[in-house]
Amino acid sequence: MDLKLLIRLAVSLGLLMGACGGDDITLTEYVEQVNVAAEAASQKGAELLADAARMTDPTPAQLQAGLERALREIRIPLQDAIDDIAPPDQLADLHDLMWDWHASFISIEQALAARFGTADDTQAGWEALSDSPEMAAYRVALAEGKQVCDGFQSELDDIAALGVFADTPWMPGELQNVVDAALGCQSFPDRPEDVYRYPPPTP
Repeated sequence: MDLKLLIRLAVSLGLLMGACGGDDITLTEYVEQVNVAAEAASQKGAELLADAARMTDPTPAQLQAGLERALREIRIPLQDAIDDIAPPDQLADLHDLMWDWHASFISIEQALAARFGTADDTQAGWEALSDSPEMAAYRVALAEGKQVCDGFQSELDDIAALGVFADTPWMPGELQNVVDAALGCQSFPDRPEDVYRYPPPTP
């Protein structure tokens, strides 16, 4: 299995750290806060990816360590910060759409990391890991995250049609960039059902 892919998904799906907002937060303040916070998360993500790039043919134990580090240093602090944000009313549904999925994905990755810790570094061990309930749940969650990304623009268009962005016409594009970074939309595999399948499916 590819440790770089595992870390890339863990990092890119949580590449954005939120800052605390208040009940009176504006659309512009909301976007500015998450954009400023993204710089710290990006730096930490780059460190994790660099460490993963130095590994070849990782063992299940190394996959466990890499995923747990990504959860500990990026994903969980991110969700803690996001939970303190009070988004503007106009974006509340979109905010919940993104971050409810992210919160559930943390639990799924924690379960997968624990399953990595029980797997033997043998063909039988990799096959059992590939066929495990934890891996199946991970693949399903990736597919759901991909759907969130794919459906976000439609949700954004519906909000724009209500005139919400009349005074900030730049904001839909900025929000799309925020979501792409926050959920790692560009990193979702084309076929989530084949992620970490052993042996790898033939093209």
